[in-house]
Amino acid sequence: MAKRARRLSPPTKPLIKAPIRIGALDAAAVVGELRQIHEDAEDPDVERMPADEELFGALLYAEKHADALRKLSREVQCAAALKRVRLWEYLREQSDQHQFRAVADARDSGAEWASLAPELAVRTPSAAYNKAKRLQAVDFTDETPGARPVRRTPEAVLKAERRLLLEQAVERRAQEAAQRRHELVMPLAVRLLEQRDGLVEDEDSEYWLEEIEAVLPNCRTPLQMVSLSRYLEAAVRALDKVQTNTGRPVAVTEEARHTVAAVAEFLRGVEAPSTKQ
Repeated sequence: MAKRARRLSPPTKPLIKAPIRIGALDAAAVVGELRQIHEDAEDPDVERMPADEELFGALLYAEKHADALRKLSREVQCAAALKRVRLWEYLREQSDQHQFRAVADARDSGAEWASLAPELAVRTPSAAYNKAKRLQAVDFTDETPGARPVRRTPEAVLKAERRLLLEQAVERRAQEAAQRRHELVMPLAVRLLEQRDGLVEDEDSEYWLEEIEAVLPNCRTPLQMVSLSRYLEAAVRALDKVQTNTGRPVAVTEEARHTVAAVAEFLRGVEAPSTKQ
């Protein structure tokens, strides 16, 4: 009977099982817990244990002085050893992204892949490139539900890089469009406030015009820009409602009528779907 051929997964496909990572960890606090265990065991050298923030040195100390915990219960010794395991795993995870940043800095400074090969403990420039891409995988997530880390292959990282660039381009275009819209909204909001004496206001329209007046002087952040636009839309709706309910023009001066009409026309143009192909 012929042996069934093994089906190979595409190099960009996520792993079948989502990688489990330590992730965020207050490493200094865990080192502090290890230090306390050594103090409880009356470790005579505990004062030589590196500071809580010196993770690598503290782990080497805990490893070298593990025998100092013999007088403690096996449960406590086990807990201390498990903390060391967790901290080493955390350190290993962190080392990937920090090593990649060092590689990126070297490349930005003009280092060739041939120069990086021995530093990355590989033999060829192509192997150095591939290893750097695998290190970079920690910075990306895939497109699967739950956004798992990408597979540690150059192909998967390149695909993630392209997706990130596209997302950044979309975000950049959205921000530019919002900025252009804001540059049009600002003068319209100023004009509407200048014509308040020529408007018939009710409680709702008065509220929204006051909100515009409050946010307008310091409208710099994206949230403030969005708020100004929404306040302007709400004010126009409220003024239109006043006109509908009273059956009389909401603007009692010619300049106020022109301003309200200009703002309403602008908002309709923004909301209307484009008919261009």
